[in-house]
Amino acid sequence: MKPTVEEIGTLLALKRHERPEEGYFDEFLREFHQRRRAEEASKKGVAGWWKQTSEWFSNLGASKWAYGGGLAYATIAAVWLLAPKDSDFQQAPAPTNVGHEVKAPAPVVEQLDALDLRPSTQGSTGEQEF
Repeated sequence: MKPTVEEIGTLLALKRHERPEEGYFDEFLREFHQRRRAEEASKKGVAGWWKQTSEWFSNLGASKWAYGGGLAYATIAAVWLLAPKDSDFQQAPAPTNVGHEVKAPAPVVEQLDALDLRPSTQGSTGEQEF
């Protein structure tokens, strides 16, 4: 049942003379600031971050599944791209004779025999070009 225009006019005329008690607006402002400070204090730290994130996801509606799937995909892709590959690492050979002295192989002298160290192949300083 809708009120008529006369009923609304009568109600407004009665309310026009009502005034809030003394100090109402000051008390309202103080309470408002206290509530805001309490909300800001609850947002600090990991618990506040988690609370904000969960509230954001709860307010998304149907699109939260798309955002969640995209976030999961991005996380998996980042881990896959940043994970070290096996070929990047050079593994040291496993020790075989632990506790025993291992002798180094004799130096190979055969390579020196193949070198041509005659004076005729060394050249002279006059032949060098820079």
